[in-house]
Amino acid sequence: MSEYLHVKSSKLILKGEKRKKKAKRDEDGKKKDKDYGKRNREEIEDTANHAGWWTIKSFQDVVGSIAIETTPFSYVRALDNGLFVSSAPHPPGHPPDQEEILTAIKISENNVAFKSGYGKYLSIDEKQRLVGRSDAIGDREKFEPVFQDGKIAVSGFNGNFLSPDDDKDGMILATQKMATPSCFVKLRSSVDPEEIKKKKSDKDIPKEEKGSLVDCELNYVKKYQSFQSKMKVNQEDKETLKRAREEGLLHETLLDRRAKMKSDKFCK
Repeated sequence: MSEYLHVKSSKLILKGEKRKKKAKRDEDGKKKDKDYGKRNREEIEDTANHAGWWTIKSFQDVVGSIAIETTPFSYVRALDNGLFVSSAPHPPGHPPDQEEILTAIKISENNVAFKSGYGKYLSIDEKQRLVGRSDAIGDREKFEPVFQDGKIAVSGFNGNFLSPDDDKDGMILATQKMATPSCFVKLRSSVDPEEIKKKKSDKDIPKEEKGSLVDCELNYVKKYQSFQSKMKVNQEDKETLKRAREEGLLHETLLDRRAKMKSDKFCK
């Protein structure tokens, strides 16, 4: 009986049934996404067709110069009377016109304000039209880009979604209580994605750790060291700090260096 314990068990396979191949895994042990390369190529091609304006996929990226694409190659366009319409389609490879470029300004965790090229903030007026006539940001100037199931719709302060009205020459209105297909848009950005990532990471860095490692150590000394004695900064080789930061041990190393000075209120 003990001999059977050494036999490797497997799922029962009936005659004529093909064995399923195990999914290949990457170095992290995660299943490889076979569609990743295809999606990546499609995104590159899509960005090229829009002259470098890439598709925004999260609220965190709604910042700086953006364009709202209502239908392929058509954008929300500002008129000189303060109203907005959906533009005629651009030829592939052409960027949005200046009148179609907005500046997004985050005002909360979910809301943004948009500023037109005419220097006015967008809002919803009494006729539920999208207009750009405000000089300051108030309740009417708040918009919420809603990201769900790979689709995007933009809600105004009245809770209605923006969409072009074909019966009114494509004028942009905020009348839809529910996000219908006519409300689905693409938000496009010309901001360098790496620059956005850098700004995100900068926000996550404690203010004491911004700047050089020398500044970092001095900032923590100022924060934690007892000032009953003269402020002391460890003068040992800074290379240990560089290695510590790379290994994720910066805080522990800084504490050890302060401990050697025997004047830190958190050191024994």
